[in-house]
Amino acid sequence: MFTLALGDHAQLRPLEPWQAPEFLAHIDRARPLVDPWIPWASLTTDLPSATTTLQRYADLLASDSGRIYGIWLNGELVGGVMFTRFDTASGVCEIGCWLEEAGQGHGLVTRACRALIGWAFAERGMSRVEWWVSSDNTRSIASARRLGMTRDGVLRRRYPYRGLRQDSEVWSVLAEEWPPAAGPAASGSGIQAELDRLMSLFMNSFTNTGGRRPDLDIIRDLFVPEGRIISNAGDEPVIMDVDAFIEPRQKMLTDGTLTEFSEWEVSERTEIFGSVAHRFSEYAKSGVQDGERFEGHGHKTTQFLRTRAGWRMASMAWDDE
Repeated sequence: MFTLALGDHAQLRPLEPWQAPEFLAHIDRARPLVDPWIPWASLTTDLPSATTTLQRYADLLASDSGRIYGIWLNGELVGGVMFTRFDTASGVCEIGCWLEEAGQGHGLVTRACRALIGWAFAERGMSRVEWWVSSDNTRSIASARRLGMTRDGVLRRRYPYRGLRQDSEVWSVLAEEWPPAAGPAASGSGIQAELDRLMSLFMNSFTNTGGRRPDLDIIRDLFVPEGRIISNAGDEPVIMDVDAFIEPRQKMLTDGTLTEFSEWEVSERTEIFGSVAHRFSEYAKSGVQDGERFEGHGHKTTQFLRTRAGWRMASMAWDDE
């Protein structure tokens, strides 16, 4: 059996039917996080069904049409990645992932997926790697973005889950786009590109123009857990953790108070020093609040840190003009 080190005492290894007891114990721990998104999770409820799930992937491996791998952290199975579809004739495969809470915050899924995608392109000559995800699964969408994927489109009400039909998003990366230019260990220009990407994701998370649904949950992935966001637009600074920042803005952007809203950088100056960086931005915004159209602009200062999971925002402060 091969073992691929992922760093931080983590390993990527094949998952096989004989590991069904360990797999079942892990899925029971992970069920609250994975059951809505992974079809086989709701079917893996006892030892026979866990064995069946792993045997199905063993059969896919034998026919070169799918694979499944586990992620172990400090010797405990905490998640995994898989090729749910692997079609060598068309040169297209689909990748997926899952993780229990104990494995979060280490960048394990990103590292494991990069290994699989790199192998699919370099060793197997694949042309396209796809990522299918529910529009409500913001963590998985954030993972697709971190992998440098592009959203190709949305299939509306594609499948039912517990009586409600769900939208599916299709993300992909092509062989000529791999590997992405930016990453945690990238050069100075690559780091700049990664910081540009993080800021773009932050700005775009508020957009609700044309009926688009804002995606503020992604902000939790952009910041370190202890991150702070500071408004200096009033008489006294208001210092918030990420959740306190998101909650009122999520409400305004979804209850009709603030519509047709978007925000974007007009200019920026970024300075990078090893594993820390600072960005000073001028931004503009527009929207309709309480039925009145408005436009505005201001300035942000953002601090970044390079973590085990890649570059993340540590703090942000802004002042509207």
